[in-house]
Amino acid sequence: MPFTIAIIGRPNVGKSTLFNRLVGKRLAIVDDTPGVTRDRREGEGKLAGMKFRIIDTAGLEDVTDNSLEARMRAQTERALDEADVALMVIDARVGVTPMDQHFVDWMRSHRTPAILVANKCEGRGGEAGLLEAYSLGMGDPVSLSAEHGLGLSELYDRLEPYAELAAAEGASVYEQDDADLEDGDGPAEPKALQLAIVGRPNVGKSTMINRLLGEDRMLTGPEAGITRDAISVMWRHGGRDYRLIDTAGLRRRARVTDKLEYLSTRDTQRAVRFAHVVVLVLDADAVLEKQDLTIARQVIEEGRALMIAVNKWDAAADRRETIQRLSDRLQTSLPQVRGIPVITCSALTGQGMDKLLPAVTKAYDTWNSRIGTGDLNRWLMAMQEAHPPPMGKGGKRIRLRYATQAKTRPPTFIVFCSRAAELPDSYTRYLVNGLRDSFGLDGVPIRLIFRKGDNPYADKG
Repeated sequence: MPFTIAIIGRPNVGKSTLFNRLVGKRLAIVDDTPGVTRDRREGEGKLAGMKFRIIDTAGLEDVTDNSLEARMRAQTERALDEADVALMVIDARVGVTPMDQHFVDWMRSHRTPAILVANKCEGRGGEAGLLEAYSLGMGDPVSLSAEHGLGLSELYDRLEPYAELAAAEGASVYEQDDADLEDGDGPAEPKALQLAIVGRPNVGKSTMINRLLGEDRMLTGPEAGITRDAISVMWRHGGRDYRLIDTAGLRRRARVTDKLEYLSTRDTQRAVRFAHVVVLVLDADAVLEKQDLTIARQVIEEGRALMIAVNKWDAAADRRETIQRLSDRLQTSLPQVRGIPVITCSALTGQGMDKLLPAVTKAYDTWNSRIGTGDLNRWLMAMQEAHPPPMGKGGKRIRLRYATQAKTRPPTFIVFCSRAAELPDSYTRYLVNGLRDSFGLDGVPIRLIFRKGDNPYADKG
């Protein structure tokens, strides 16, 4: 495992911008508003061939009560405990502030070594602040501009001793480490299952991930909208790697007027787009409301495997009525995906949480299902015998000649037929439901594509 770097500092000094620069992607939301980052976000960073795990943290506040800011600080302190080295970031354009001095003094009592980084040094605006940085007593500051990518070579030089120390302990910290391995030295490691947790605000998404991890990894609390970024965490369980993605709560579009909430919503949508399985978390006292259905339809449109977790089940007023209402809503409002798996649980107490991962794994395996061509075409013939396709224009019957599976994730099939454009939607639904029933494809989107033509394999031996 590469060595770990934590980025710390007071709010709005450019920590998330530096994080995005080092991971090479815009993973963290960046805005001029102080306090945008609340949870700690992890990523795989790279700098001139040097590899490391990097943690973006919330802006440090001088609070120790049970407020949101204090809980954010506690998350930062946990990140610092995990790190091999910290980047203490200040804003060179502002200069050294009393809060900067306070947290530098605080850092001196911590075991984690720190490198002082003077950010926003582009142009002449940061010269005075850079000189002031020497007064903090942390040695020569690294002068850089995270936004423009300036000064990264100097940062590399300051990080190199920590990389060498990690390499001496057996960590893979340079790109050539991987290149030294010859092909066939061992089986390739399977990629992690990407699991996104989505839902309306305050339904318990972060609490659910904390329950799975067995630690307070995600920031939680009674305040609505605590999570702003889509925060991913690598987790290994039962011999399998998972990437758990906590997302911001999604409200109705008409209610999203704040810029930060808009950015958070976009971040959540991106997380859904790259997930394998999406768990839609519902509140037991308000199951599958209009916004929940909107989220579910977005997941289905993206072709992701969907499952539903009804949270706060321990506090449900009428459990039988809740399940019945949920079942009715799924049948009437999401008929295109039958058999969506549903579990009931309480993330706070742990009740029913043991059912979550088995359901996720089953949904993932179904999403990856591949059906043999022979089995598929025998099924197609039986479906036509039971219910022949309708007549097309001119009184000629539409003929379905051949079917093949084009891809998985989600299961996608191509059916070659005559007059493909004349096949009604009702017959398409008949075939899709037949695929679900015959091959156990419940709960995942199915793509069925019709193409005009004969059996492309008819003349091939």
